[in-house]
Amino acid sequence: MNLICFDLEGPLAPQDNAYELMKLFPNGDKIFEVISRYDDLLTLEGRENYEPGDTLALIVPFLAYHSIKEEQIGIMGQRAALTPGASELISKLKIHGWQVFCASTSYEQYAMGIVQRLGIPVPNVACTSFPLNQISQLLSQDDRTSLEQMEKQIMNLSPMVDDDDIKESLDRFYWQELPQKHSAVSSQLSEVKPMGGSRKVKALEHFATKMGESLSHWVAVGDSITDFKMLQAVDNAGGLAISFNANEYALPYSTMSLASTRLDDLWIILEIWNKGDRGTVEKIVREKEEIGGEGNRGYFHWLAGVDDITQPLEIHHRIRHLVRKEAAKLG
Repeated sequence: MNLICFDLEGPLAPQDNAYELMKLFPNGDKIFEVISRYDDLLTLEGRENYEPGDTLALIVPFLAYHSIKEEQIGIMGQRAALTPGASELISKLKIHGWQVFCASTSYEQYAMGIVQRLGIPVPNVACTSFPLNQISQLLSQDDRTSLEQMEKQIMNLSPMVDDDDIKESLDRFYWQELPQKHSAVSSQLSEVKPMGGSRKVKALEHFATKMGESLSHWVAVGDSITDFKMLQAVDNAGGLAISFNANEYALPYSTMSLASTRLDDLWIILEIWNKGDRGTVEKIVREKEEIGGEGNRGYFHWLAGVDDITQPLEIHHRIRHLVRKEAAKLG
């Protein structure tokens, strides 16, 4: 049985849904970039009970404050661009008998719009449950005043440049001020559990149990900090963990990678995996790595056991920006 699990944002759709949602109100993009950097900082410090991708919980009060609705998220999923080659690859996989799954940090309203267009069965999808309309009804005037003040603070901070100040200000806001002064919002916020980090691993393990195949028989495709634990789990199990147009948070935990403007360039490797084993895939990937890609397509690298990822990271960085544009700068 051939089994593959994709991350959604990056491999299947180029935009970052949460980023696009935040752009629906003034300065929302700036606020999201700071909170996204805060997410990176919390992940890198190993904060207890925090998972990469929990950005999608942290931005909830701001989405509610600006009256963003669940319906708007669903419309984005119906209209969003797909990564070039994604439809073609998934169609080919299904024709050849693969079972296709998706583990996505995306809000469910967005994720379902994408996967249904791609023909991935709903039972094969794990994503972030998100009752935004219900949360919005809880905001009091005091909540709104605090959020307005917090937005003004965030506007004076810049990712990378002001990391210490970002950490201090947002630590105080999320873990002190909200629980102490805005308990209703804080309580609802704690119920939003983005499907990132260890939660993606658990979702994949659930799929594996359902299909009766261990992770050694799986292919996982991801690109960012929310995927590294899933990629690591599959690679450690002897499966095939693939980074696609990835950043520095995903590449070190992958078996191999592909940097390309088309996802279906991956087909040749998946076909080999289908017929052979990890050793056969390594041989072909190393041959392709020696030849190199052409233009903006077909840059393969074997990463298992490799310590220096400088060269592949440079290529992934360039093509990631071509494909994902603004979303490429997010962790």
